[in-house]
Amino acid sequence: MRPSHIETILDREFSSCSEGQHTPVMLWGPPGVGKSQIIAGIAAKHGVPLIDIRLSQMEPTDLRGIPFRKDANVEWSVPAMLPDATRHGPAGILFLDEINAAPPSVSAAAYQLILDRKLGEYVIPDGWAIFAAGNRQGDRGVTYAMPAPLANRFTHYDVEANLDDWIGWALGAGIDDKVLGFLRFRPDLLFSYDAAHNPVAFPSPRSWEYAHRALQKFSDRPDLLGDALQACVGQACGVELKAFIDNLENLPDIDGILEGRVMDVPKGIDLQYGVAAALVRRAKESAADVNKLGHILNYARHYPQREMGVMLVTDLHRAVGQPLFKVPQFVEWANSVAELMLYDFKPTA
Repeated sequence: MRPSHIETILDREFSSCSEGQHTPVMLWGPPGVGKSQIIAGIAAKHGVPLIDIRLSQMEPTDLRGIPFRKDANVEWSVPAMLPDATRHGPAGILFLDEINAAPPSVSAAAYQLILDRKLGEYVIPDGWAIFAAGNRQGDRGVTYAMPAPLANRFTHYDVEANLDDWIGWALGAGIDDKVLGFLRFRPDLLFSYDAAHNPVAFPSPRSWEYAHRALQKFSDRPDLLGDALQACVGQACGVELKAFIDNLENLPDIDGILEGRVMDVPKGIDLQYGVAAALVRRAKESAADVNKLGHILNYARHYPQREMGVMLVTDLHRAVGQPLFKVPQFVEWANSVAELMLYDFKPTA
């Protein structure tokens, strides 16, 4: 399931806590696909605390608490990391990461916490949602088969990398347009992981963010940039990304396009993707400039393959949102591609 759909599900699961309808959710997926980031985004959206518990690093007593004697009885201390309405707030997210990497003795201690929302005398506050995540056994991570009693305490969703969703996130996160252009050119490399070879560095949504950071640090050192990119996304992918970046020196004048003076589209497909990414980045930086948006829409009509122009305008919409529909040239552009199915362009009233 694509990340944007997962976000909607988790958002509703969190909101359902106040209605007593919340069901714990388990996210499955390969390393680096963004499971933890999705959950962190839900907490940030609602402005609530996120308690991240790594069960793989715990002993059963870490979760259950330590027993102590009180008069003639034995009671259990409540671990300070568990949600507390007074200390943490009445609402939040309890995130059990790497849950299937925990030894069976630890996961068994979590059964009651997950299903009954309590552990001994401790009770999870009503406003707190329970989300968990883990790698699949085929991903060569350190995992245990999830016991049926534990699995039956969750609803389960598989998270898959999706380029459109990642591009939408990357535009908001300020990811370098060179990375965006390359991945539009090579969408198959957003996530490429061969568990049989167990690579150390490989392309994933997480490692593409690392590649962005490498560009910020080593762009002025071309002798080091190639190695830095390979360290992030793997040797073959890093070499290809470096070649793509080097070829961007042949891009047309981006300022000229934004001002309406340049309409020539490069012949190379890689450069066409590079131009599109650069234009979207510049548009996001000056989203209120209707003239620039209009010139980009005019330029999109000049792409030899109209699907490429559609991709450009789709990303432009992700970058600037509803104001794009108010640009006079938008209607003219939409009419030029009317026979293509544009599900992304349905203005709301």
